[in-house]
Amino acid sequence: MKKCYLVLADGHIFEGTRFGAESNAMGELVFNTGVVGYEANLTDPNNYGQIVLQTFPMIGNYGIIPEDLEGKKAHLSGYVVREWCDAPSNFRCKGDLDTYLKAQGVAGICGIDTREITRIIRDNGVMAAKIVDEIGENAAAGLAEYAVKGAVEAVACKEKAVFPAKGEKKHTVALINFGTTGNLITQLNERGCEVCVFPYCTSAEEILSANPDGVLLSDGPGNPEDNAAAIEEVKKLFGAKPLFAVGLGHQLLALAAGAKTYKLTYGHRGGNQPVKRIADGRTYITTQNHGYAVAADSLPEGAALSYVNANDNTCEGAEYAWKKAFSVQFHPIACKGPQDTTFLYDSFIALMETAGKQ
Repeated sequence: MKKCYLVLADGHIFEGTRFGAESNAMGELVFNTGVVGYEANLTDPNNYGQIVLQTFPMIGNYGIIPEDLEGKKAHLSGYVVREWCDAPSNFRCKGDLDTYLKAQGVAGICGIDTREITRIIRDNGVMAAKIVDEIGENAAAGLAEYAVKGAVEAVACKEKAVFPAKGEKKHTVALINFGTTGNLITQLNERGCEVCVFPYCTSAEEILSANPDGVLLSDGPGNPEDNAAAIEEVKKLFGAKPLFAVGLGHQLLALAAGAKTYKLTYGHRGGNQPVKRIADGRTYITTQNHGYAVAADSLPEGAALSYVNANDNTCEGAEYAWKKAFSVQFHPIACKGPQDTTFLYDSFIALMETAGKQ
């Protein structure tokens, strides 16, 4: 196998072995603490523009299972692992990690100390990095200027689509797609909701003209403040219809309400993030993949902080009762991860039903 290097913006250089695509890569270096679910990491749109490091020491044990991929395309820029398994064992396996990365054009590096790199990111924050075959006198050239730009535009859908309810249709939901996977749609379909998916750049007027029972702002990648036009449209939707927001949508809703967001030191990325509900102190295990957060002390008057991260006490949810809206930072998924918070879909449906009776 071919030797290559992982170069960090702060000057650290790690020698490793190349796997995946034989190309150089540059991106924002982040770490993910998931023990399983590497297939979801590969295809999660939230990883656009990032080089993802897995803290679990061996990745690829069960190979690639096409049915479990979150999407058709790998969105990350590069992949860093301690060791990748070249002989996966699973009765559903259709290929190995190396072959998949090659097909997707994603460069990987293995055989390096991922614990040390994780400590560097944890202590100093996420930073730009690159995977290269050779290093010269100025190995970190170009890294100081790197920033993830145009993330939502790069991964979000470009056309409207309709996904019918399973069984009897009870509600119609307008989902604004900022780069989500299909799980949000699936969960609503299974609860009797027809989901009309709109591209992120759709005007509020067009969405409201469809007269949905509720609006869902999806998750997605990048800095929420980069989406100024979308925030203006969310302001027009805020209070017009019952509204539920997840991930990036949670941040955009907060910005539309007048709150502020900021970049976390190293983000929350993994399937084991503990979140405490303020109302009763109950803690849930959640899946998260984000590098920005809503500043809790900037929430507008009347808004209520509903969830906090049990590790760092950052905002994980907010309620805007007078506007019939609520949001969460984490992903309330029901497969490929913790199922603790799927009740949030039912809360959204209850909110639509209550609004419909008024």
